[in-house]
Amino acid sequence: MTPAEYDFLRQFLKVRSGLVLSNEKQYLIESRLLPVARKAGVPSIAGLVAKLRDPRESLLADAVVEAMTTNESFFFRDKTPFEHLTQMMLPELLQKRAAQRKIRIWCAAASTGQEPYSIAMCLKEMGSKIAGWRFEIVGTDLSNDVLDRARSGVYTQFEVQRGLPIQMLLKYFTQNGDSWQISSEIRQMVQYRKMNLLDTFAGLGQFDIVFCRNVLIYFDQPTKVDVLSRVSKLLPDDGYLVLGAAETVVGLTDAFRTLPDRRGLYMTNGSAPAAAARPAAVATAAAAAPGQRFAVIGRGSA
Repeated sequence: MTPAEYDFLRQFLKVRSGLVLSNEKQYLIESRLLPVARKAGVPSIAGLVAKLRDPRESLLADAVVEAMTTNESFFFRDKTPFEHLTQMMLPELLQKRAAQRKIRIWCAAASTGQEPYSIAMCLKEMGSKIAGWRFEIVGTDLSNDVLDRARSGVYTQFEVQRGLPIQMLLKYFTQNGDSWQISSEIRQMVQYRKMNLLDTFAGLGQFDIVFCRNVLIYFDQPTKVDVLSRVSKLLPDDGYLVLGAAETVVGLTDAFRTLPDRRGLYMTNGSAPAAAARPAAVATAAAAAPGQRFAVIGRGSA
């Protein structure tokens, strides 16, 4: 792969997905994109780049972005966010939403479904405390392949051993050979949609809680500011945002405030000024490519 080809692919992925690659990631591109190139009938990265320059190769472009997506995910990942959910967020929202009896949760990078299904199991474990309540869990991601896997709810032995308590495995899953399928009751609690974090959020509606974990780490600062600004507009004044352990809103936006001793958990800041407009760099890119389909990096959040 020549420097010019690498620069093309870096810019291509940045525009399509917000993914920022350093100068030392050639090995990552080659390992992930050579299989895509061969499937497309070309033997090299050079041939793949040549095909990507053709605007008619939209399906190939999608395949390249999906191949560069990181889909690391497992049940109850990092544990702490789910403790925040059951010990703080849900108890408080059950009081505040007593009149509506409805709570909506968005998993903004659902990957293969472990995060939204972990949330659904937390809700089921609350039993009679939420009787008569309506919960909506929406999981979104870029990749059709991972979303299809999420909808199926089928996981390998290795996957169910990563973070999933044995009592929940036995309670909510059925074994079929070397695979385990989560119960239809849990699957029906989650709606999956394909969407792009860098595109409009129109049509999603308002949420009480947004899980957006281990996604922002792939974006540059203007993109992080843009995403956080638009996420804040989907949350009420007492809404919650959950980020990954290595992510923060500090220095990026005043739309959220930190919570003492609650790592990765933020609340919308009702007293803060309205969320800032989209950064000029992002707005300019969007204007230059109307209708461009941006991609959420599927980094497995759960």
